[in-house]
Order: sequence, then C-alpha cells, then structure tokens
Amino acid sequence: MSHTAHIPSHRKPRRSASKMALRAGVTGGVLSTLAVAGASGAANAAEPVTQTIELPTLTTDLSSQVAQSADATQQAAANYQLQAERDEAFANAAKQAKKDQAVAEKKAEAKKKAEAEAAAKEKAEREAAQQAASRSAERTTLASTSAGTGSSSASTTVAAPASGSVGAVISFLQAQVGDAYVMGGTGPNSWDCSGLVQAAFKQAGVDLPRTSQEQSTFGTSVSLSNLAVGDILYWGGAGSAYHVGVYIGNGQYLDAANPSKGVVIQDLSGYPASGAVRAL
Repeated sequence: MSHTAHIPSHRKPRRSASKMALRAGVTGGVLSTLAVAGASGAANAAEPVTQTIELPTLTTDLSSQVAQSADATQQAAANYQLQAERDEAFANAAKQAKKDQAVAEKKAEAKKKAEAEAAAKEKAEREAAQQAASRSAERTTLASTSAGTGSSSASTTVAAPASGSVGAVISFLQAQVGDAYVMGGTGPNSWDCSGLVQAAFKQAGVDLPRTSQEQSTFGTSVSLSNLAVGDILYWGGAGSAYHVGVYIGNGQYLDAANPSKGVVIQDLSGYPASGAVRAL
C-alpha cells in the first residue's frame, strides 16, 4: 500500500463511462456543426447565390378572367377602329357633297348666264331686224322721191324723211350741197370727201374713221348691183381708196368732189365707183 493512499484529496474521482461517452458525443456534434458551417461559408464565398422564384399556377377562374379581359380589349379596339372608319367615311361624304354642290351651283350659274346671253342676242337680233326694215323703208322713200331729178348740179336736192338714221345722214348731206371743197376740211362750210362722210354718219350715231382708206373697209361690203340709200361708195381699192361719197338712190351719189365742184350730187354712170360698204 502506498504511503499516500490514505489521503483522499490527492486523487480525482473517477468519471463513469456513460458520462464520458455523452461528453464525447456532444463535443463531436458541436465540432461537426462547426465544420459544416465553415464549409458552407467557404462555398457561399466562392459561388454566387441563385434564387429561383416559382410563379403561382393559374387557376381555372383566373385563366377565364384573363381570357375575358383580352376579349373585351380586342372588342374595344375593334369598336374604336369601326368608329374611326365611320368618321372618315362621313368626312369624305361631306367633302364630296360640298364638291357636288359647288359643281351644281357652277352649272346653274353657267346655264343662267347662257340663257341671259341668248335672250340678249335674240333681243339684239330683233332690234337689228327692225332697224334694218326701217332703214330699208327709208331708202325706198328716198329713192322714190329722188326719181326724175336731172343731171348732176349743185342745185339738185334730194327729199329725205324727217327722222331715222339713214334720213339723218341724207338730210345732213343735202344741207351741205354747195359748200367748198378744201383738202383736210371737216366743216362746217368746207370739206374734203372723207371729212364730209364722217360728219354725215355722226348724225346717225356712227363713228366712222377719218380717212377714205379706212372708211372703204368699215361695215359690210356690198356689191354695186345691190346698192341701197346710205351706202358708202369708194374709188380705188378697199383699204387703199382715194375718194368716197354716199349713194342717195336713183343711180346718184353725193360727195365733196374737188376744189372746182365743191359738194355736189353726181351720176354714177359718169364716174363709176370701185366698191361700196354698208355702215347702217
């Protein structure tokens, strides 16, 4: 026996085998946990963390609502497009109606203008016919009253009606018989041939040109076989005439002849004209 065996404090009490096993197990578990945590931390530090989010699965009711919403959106879009097409068609119809109205108004105005012009033309033709008939009657009267007059002389006179365009011309010419002939003369007491004719027709409201050349192309050309009282006779070519006078009927004319004769009545047979024009 040891010499210290009798002292209890020098010896540690023995632990039971079960307690030791329990401690070993706890210690091992802790170490294992720490090891796993460390390994996990190292792995997390080395690789990024990815997270997957799972979308919820649509239920039958939710799918139906989504389909109905899509149908409603499509129908609304179709309605908007239909309304836009209707608006465009209405705008186009309004523009076309406006154009058609403008065309119709233009046609109506043109028709109205054409009718007015036709009426004015008819009136003018009627008045011209009446005036022509009146002048024809005047010429007939002048021709009949001048029948039986003698040869050309300064004292020969021609009766004329009191009124009318042809009568006004002949009356004026008759009043100038016996006046002097002066080159370039335009009255009141001396004349050249074209100055006398111009002044005579002015009494009937007709503005003749001043020269014989211009007067020979004024109005309507007539043949010498179809002369009427008041026709302008010319000698020389039309447009280049050198003398003019006025036919007074019965184969006679009145003119400012020359400085030796003055204003006289003469027979066409003694000095035939080259042509004639009708200004009345």
